[in-house]
Amino acid sequence: QVQLVESGGGLLQAGGSLRLSCAASGHTFSNYDMGWFRRAPGREREFVARITWSGGSTLYAESVKGRFTISRDDAKNLLYLQMNSLKPEDTAVYYCASSDRAYAGPRVNEYNFWGQGTQVTVSS
Repeated sequence: QVQLVESGGGLLQAGGSLRLSCAASGHTFSNYDMGWFRRAPGREREFVARITWSGGSTLYAESVKGRFTISRDDAKNLLYLQMNSLKPEDTAVYYCASSDRAYAGPRVNEYNFWGQGTQVTVSS
C-alpha cells in the first residue's frame, strides 16, 4: 500500500523560508516522478513543482519559479520542497504526489497517489 506523508508545514512571516518533506513507502520510490501541489482556501488544487524519477528534470509553476526548489533523496525515500521568500499568497495546504508517468506534467490526473497534506500559513 502506497503511503505519502508530508511534514514541515507551519506558520511564518512573509519573506521567511520553510522546507517541506514527503516520506514515501509502499512503492519503489525511485521509479516515480514526484510532484508538489497546493490548495488555498476557496481555490482548486494547483501544481507547484515536479521532479522526474531520475532527478534530472524539474518543472515549476510560474508563481514559485526562482523561490521554490524541489529535490529528492532516493536512498531515504524522501521528497523535499525548499520554499524561500514566502508570500502570503503561498498560504495553502501542500500535498505531495507520485506519478508513474515519465515527465509527468502539471495536471492533477497525471498523479496516482497523494498524501494528506501539510498546512503552510504565511502572514504579512
